[in-house]
Amino acid sequence: MSEDAELDLWKRKKLLEMQKRLMVKKVEEEQKKNQKDKPKPDIKPKDVLKRIFVGRAMEVWDQAWKQYPEIMQKLEPDLARLVMSGEIDGPIDENQLLHILRTIGLDVRFDLKIKILRNGKLKTISEKLKEK
Repeated sequence: MSEDAELDLWKRKKLLEMQKRLMVKKVEEEQKKNQKDKPKPDIKPKDVLKRIFVGRAMEVWDQAWKQYPEIMQKLEPDLARLVMSGEIDGPIDENQLLHILRTIGLDVRFDLKIKILRNGKLKTISEKLKEK
């Protein structure tokens, strides 16, 4: 074989290798794109929030749902999206959650009952005041 023929053969092999690498790269990019386009498994926003709520934060959340259901219905997926995107990281306790809710204008109220234990009996303050 002449040198020109060998050089031509070598060029063709290199060209085929480059085309093969390019095709593999395109397929990988397409697969990544398809994975991004695929809807994520049905992860419920409440499940996402349960993972980051600590302490009594879930009680605060439930109380806010009872008092402001329309607003909370819109807030829940947005807050879950922020958690999944990493904009909110770390645990959220009841004080932080209450601060967040009050910052956006939701004044969440709690039903408080103070009970007194005396002589083995548990009485509310109103019952104790009635006795006197």
